[in-house]
Amino acid sequence: MPLNIPFTLPAVDILRKENIFVMDSERASTQEIRALKILILNLMPLKIATETDLIRLLSNSPLQIEIDFMHMESHASKNTPIEHLMTFYKTFDELKQSNYDGMIVTGAPVEQLEFEAVNYWSEITTIFDWAQTHVTSTFYICWAAQAGLYHHYGIPKYPLPEKMFGVFEHYNYNPQNPIFRGFDDIFYVPHSRHTEIRVEDILKNPELTLLSESTESGVYMVMARNGREFFITGHSEYAPNTLDTEYKRDLDKGLPIQMPRNYYRDNNPENEPIIRWRSHANLLFTNWLNYFVYQETPYDLSKIH
Repeated sequence: MPLNIPFTLPAVDILRKENIFVMDSERASTQEIRALKILILNLMPLKIATETDLIRLLSNSPLQIEIDFMHMESHASKNTPIEHLMTFYKTFDELKQSNYDGMIVTGAPVEQLEFEAVNYWSEITTIFDWAQTHVTSTFYICWAAQAGLYHHYGIPKYPLPEKMFGVFEHYNYNPQNPIFRGFDDIFYVPHSRHTEIRVEDILKNPELTLLSESTESGVYMVMARNGREFFITGHSEYAPNTLDTEYKRDLDKGLPIQMPRNYYRDNNPENEPIIRWRSHANLLFTNWLNYFVYQETPYDLSKIH
């Protein structure tokens, strides 16, 4: 996919070394088509890694995309250089007059807090409300999925006895839904979280459609407003070594952590992980962009409502 992003963004150089095609803003400007405008609200502490993960998946399509990055004004990031944020990110106040074809909201390491205890809760719920009238389709990931379901539909989250950590089989409940175009009946997704949402709460709400779950890791994908909103509890966007990095980080900190399940070859953390989710991750993002953003969005973005 031709991505209209600044050529100095660190992800560009990383992905080019992986032989992934990324078109920077200078070359993209020569193509006489309207690019899809995608907003990424990046709540993760290691923002450059998350940018790279998402751009890697968004690049797998012939559509041209123009990406804006947003960070929370009410929360100071401690793990990303301020120069990076000032160069590549904007605040909601700078972007709220704009409309977007699609929006991605990432996870955040705040899931063990009550929603209202998160120091940017007021700001992010304002953004969630704004997205319903300014974005064609919004894609919520992990904690953001829990937060969006809670704010818009009153769905609670529940603490888990231990971290849901590993790569799990998932079932496709609606093969005719375009989000699953090309999916197998069973597919794999990484999870890394301490809380969950429950099937019975989703099924009680007629505004929500349960699209996928796992016997081990529970609810995975929920749709609302005919695809104007997707809530994804796992991390299909994760790079191959992300779970390994998280596992060894927590071990080094002395935190109680089990080895990620169904991840290392022969269940031995000395071995490389087995990558089971890459193809379906690419399908997921490509299908979302094609069927729920590109084919649904108005040419005139001011007509989104």
